[in-house]
Amino acid sequence: MDTPEQLEQFQQRIDNGEKIEPKDWMPERYRKQLIRIMSQHAHSEIVGMLPEGNWITRAPSLKRKMVLLAKVQDEAGHGLYLYSGTETLGVTRQDLIEDYLYGNAKYSSIFNYPTLTYADICVIGWLVDGAAIVNQTMLAKSSYGPYSRANVRICKEESFHKKQGYEMLAKMADGTPEQQKMAQDAVNRWWWATLMMFGPHDTDSPNSAELIKWGVKTKTNDELRQHFVDRMVMEAEAIGIELPDPDLTYNEETGHWEFGDIPWDEFWSVVKGDGPMNRERIKARRKAYEEGEWVREAAKEYARKKRLQDEKAS
Repeated sequence: MDTPEQLEQFQQRIDNGEKIEPKDWMPERYRKQLIRIMSQHAHSEIVGMLPEGNWITRAPSLKRKMVLLAKVQDEAGHGLYLYSGTETLGVTRQDLIEDYLYGNAKYSSIFNYPTLTYADICVIGWLVDGAAIVNQTMLAKSSYGPYSRANVRICKEESFHKKQGYEMLAKMADGTPEQQKMAQDAVNRWWWATLMMFGPHDTDSPNSAELIKWGVKTKTNDELRQHFVDRMVMEAEAIGIELPDPDLTYNEETGHWEFGDIPWDEFWSVVKGDGPMNRERIKARRKAYEEGEWVREAAKEYARKKRLQDEKAS
């Protein structure tokens, strides 16, 4: 049991802006919340490789193939950083992975939507990675040291992804009528799903207040979503893209763009496993995990033999 004195001292460290490191004392609830949020982040990076990886061989030029290949490789690296960071909390990577493949762990709902055209890849780079940067920039200030440092590195790479997506979408928006129509269609399909990425409204979120209290997050879901919308409105206008929200209006008093109602019924349906691609995504990841078992076993055996050799040599 965490004593009141321990909890008070821990909260004082958080309020003072100190970083919590793996060997430091922490409340069990803080540890469990970190495992949940960090592992979800890691799972999302890995599952997020699927919709884009599907287009590597079909990208319209060698340059675009190379860009997309490098981006998917980056996402794999992000998952590695995050799984490694989560393991500092006393859990194994195998348990984390099997929990989302065969258990109840979640990943970002955004990756349960299909990529129907190459324009979707451009929009994912602009909108989805743009939303990720807004969230991860905040998480780079997290109270937990390993998570904070992982996000600092991730944000540097995500900024390239977002710029690449925006540049590609701008070219399509300035292209042929068919390309312009394709670009607008992709934005229409991904806009609301991207707004859902930030999670439910603060009043409906069971974890937001606690995460902010402990400094894991520094801004609420709604604050992050508003910041994202304010940025995207200007960027969309600059390249002639229309955001699919008839209620989008600028409030002179607040200095923010007000937007329409988010389709939360769709969000909760996707979270519960009934999205357009939930089953396909999990099926693909399970297949890769199970077929890769021999590689993991071989690596373990190599490490075991190498350890025995080192022991004999010493």
